[in-house]
Amino acid sequence: MNLIQAMTNHIMNSLQNQEITTSMILSVLVVAGILASYEFIVYQVVLHRSLYNKAFNIAIAVLPLFISTIILCLQSNLVITLGTIGALAIIRFRTAVKDPVDLIFILWSLHIGIICGCQLYEMAVITSLAATIVLIVLERVNRRTKSHILVVHSKSAQKEDEIRKLLEKNTKRYRIKSRNYTEKGMDYVFEIVVKEAESLACDMEQEDAVERFSLMEYDSDDVL
Repeated sequence: MNLIQAMTNHIMNSLQNQEITTSMILSVLVVAGILASYEFIVYQVVLHRSLYNKAFNIAIAVLPLFISTIILCLQSNLVITLGTIGALAIIRFRTAVKDPVDLIFILWSLHIGIICGCQLYEMAVITSLAATIVLIVLERVNRRTKSHILVVHSKSAQKEDEIRKLLEKNTKRYRIKSRNYTEKGMDYVFEIVVKEAESLACDMEQEDAVERFSLMEYDSDDVL
């Protein structure tokens, strides 16, 4: 009986309202704001995206401020906790995340808000720095194998072997994405990993089999 009573008292004491002071609120918001600003800079500077989404960047920078204060309130009152769970259960977000990297930054913002709301500032700082290092390393590795899209218009389909030989000379690897037959000739779309774009452009310009061409840098689902 004493054991059951002790467990009951422990649970009731843990559910008692925690006083939220002004200094606690300010400290949570300051740390969350600093880390959110840091994430804002990482998204803008470290990741060289073809299409920079400023609105999304602002959203992930402001989100931790709301999340951290919500977590702070949840720790202070059981009624607020239950009400918040019920409110969040009926919220539906229908905006699709097109880039998986954007999902990483959304989770990063949620992590900053939750951890700062729990006042585990050291963990939030260390995790943010670790995430930055991983993103920088992976971004550098990705740059080494960045692909290009080459669109070539040839006078005849019989000139394809000459174009292939030129690509074998100037690219690390290539793949034909499409062939489009027209009355005026052939349109090819190649996905290539080029050694030197300037050298390839010069050789394409001097090749008789090529009437016109276009070379575009290819980054994920976007074409520059």
